[in-house]
Amino acid sequence: MKNIPKDKKIVLFDGVCNLCDGAVTFIIKHDKKDIFRFASLQSEIGKHLMAERGMDPEIIDSVVLVDPGVAWYRKSTAALEISRDLKGGYSLLKHLLALPEGFRDLAYDLVAKNRYEWFGKKESCMIPTPELKSKFLD
Repeated sequence: MKNIPKDKKIVLFDGVCNLCDGAVTFIIKHDKKDIFRFASLQSEIGKHLMAERGMDPEIIDSVVLVDPGVAWYRKSTAALEISRDLKGGYSLLKHLLALPEGFRDLAYDLVAKNRYEWFGKKESCMIPTPELKSKFLD
């Protein structure tokens, strides 16, 4: 599949979730080193990247971070790995990786299970503005 950068970390997110949309906007705002690119889990690239890693491409209850040539992460581990590269004090969140993954994912799963009810859902995936278009894979 073309258009998959080898030098960028790729964040796969639920494209119709308002919480996820807000998280993507937050990451872009704090990604001063231009480390991340984005694709929705529902997109062809998102499904391809998940299948390539042995994950069911129909599962959209988790953020996925793909670090090409290195590793991939899901759920709380993905969120905390993303925080490592954000400007400001957000990189300090990486220390939460010391907590057991099962414990972290309990909290993550609670939010993921209720995200549409608590934050709402869109009819379609986010359409980036022209200036942000280069950060999204298609």
